[in-house]
Amino acid sequence: MDVTRVFRDLNIVEASEDVNGCSKSSVIWVLSQIHQRFVVEHSPKRRVLTAAAELLRTAERSWLFPGSSSELRNAYVNLTTCFIKYTELPLCDSESGSLPASSYEEIPVKAEEVCTVLLELNQQLIGAIGSGDPATAGTAKSLIHNLGPLLSIFSITHLQSQAWTNETSRKCALKLLKSTASASGSGSVQELLCGKDDGEHDGILGPVLEKLLPELTNCVCFRENWKRNEAVKHVFSWVLVQVGRPWLSDHLDKVFPPSLLISDDYRTENKVLGVHCLHHIVLNVPAADLRQFNRAQVLYQALFNHLYTSEAPLIQVVLPCLLDLLLVLEKPLVHTELYQKPNRFDDVLRLILTHMEMEHKLVLRRIYARNLLLFIEKVGIRIARHLKRLERVIVGYLEVSDGPEEKARLSILEVLERTIQTAWPRMQCRMGAMTKSLLRFLVDVSSESLAPEVKEELLTRATHCLLLLDHCSQGQLRVLLNEVDCSCVSDSVLKRIQSIIAPQDNTLQV
Repeated sequence: MDVTRVFRDLNIVEASEDVNGCSKSSVIWVLSQIHQRFVVEHSPKRRVLTAAAELLRTAERSWLFPGSSSELRNAYVNLTTCFIKYTELPLCDSESGSLPASSYEEIPVKAEEVCTVLLELNQQLIGAIGSGDPATAGTAKSLIHNLGPLLSIFSITHLQSQAWTNETSRKCALKLLKSTASASGSGSVQELLCGKDDGEHDGILGPVLEKLLPELTNCVCFRENWKRNEAVKHVFSWVLVQVGRPWLSDHLDKVFPPSLLISDDYRTENKVLGVHCLHHIVLNVPAADLRQFNRAQVLYQALFNHLYTSEAPLIQVVLPCLLDLLLVLEKPLVHTELYQKPNRFDDVLRLILTHMEMEHKLVLRRIYARNLLLFIEKVGIRIARHLKRLERVIVGYLEVSDGPEEKARLSILEVLERTIQTAWPRMQCRMGAMTKSLLRFLVDVSSESLAPEVKEELLTRATHCLLLLDHCSQGQLRVLLNEVDCSCVSDSVLKRIQSIIAPQDNTLQV
């Protein structure tokens, strides 16, 4: 390898003797010279990057990785750090925490150039590890252990679809991340972060979080320090969701506070991102660890407060997260025990039903109706405590069409079915109101302009609800339906009523 050519390209004057104990031809000295040329203000950075890539591509591995030492590690880490810093996003000091897309115009091209150099370095590290030379392989393994967190954070920053990336930079970043995993001996990115089950090597999740955490906090100088670099929150959330059981519990103290901080922001997009992170934590950390130090209660209060918002994207992520958290906070439900002491399930259901009763936005009605079914499945027979308010919600939702797909009304019919099946001993006293609402619903839907398959599903579900009510009332509904004036309804509605009046199979499941 001709080091002189690199010197010529970078206008480096060869030293006549060793400098600081390093030979003028040693890799440590050459890397330090490249570093110095790159950090100089107004230096031809693209030219330096091209020369560095050429050096890494053509150099012999025995020269690149002569032997493990702190000086060699520092040389590679410092050079890699200054290359990555070249692609840093501009800092935002405004309260919004975001900059216009024009602020990031130069970032994708810079990221591609740096990716090219780092890919060459990774390829040499991979080759050195598999070279069969113990000294070279040992040096390469030591280097990838130190460089892995830096390379991973850089890759993750630029592989997501954001204002500071384009298609080419994302492909380069993904390729670099995969090569970093390969160099570390990992078969996947998750294995790179978490390590192998057999303990052959530890993951880099700890060091990655250590590098991210200083930017994911509030400090005295900048109250919302985590907002200054818009990429940090996205890198953190991406890393977090790659880690599952049992590894995440070991890093709970590092991931829980930042997730809670992001979810507590005033901007909806940050709230959604934070709740998304918190939900992943709830699903992948043992319940005992979540309850320790009152973490679960703190999280419950934060999520419960989010229920007072009218922002559909936030409600959509808060309700499933809250449901899974309640399963951690509350004892397992015994579905046959109605007279258990009211708990947080009841508090949440009461608030959800209150909001549903007053909600007029169709998008929120769909979200509430879809998630209400999940809550009813979890609370079991104790839904009987909320039947009065639930009845008003069901009647109100059946009266309002929500578009061509009728998602809200289909979901609320599923809610009614499950409620009847679960709390059937208490449904007979509410049969009158429910029957009137369902019959009115059949008449309305039969005259509405809906897709045939949607109309059929609505009519079928409503008919099944009437059958369940009849079964709960031991046939009293059929007696009432016999008195209906059939000349006042359409043929399709009459057909449904007759199917209910006809003798029923006693095996109908309630």
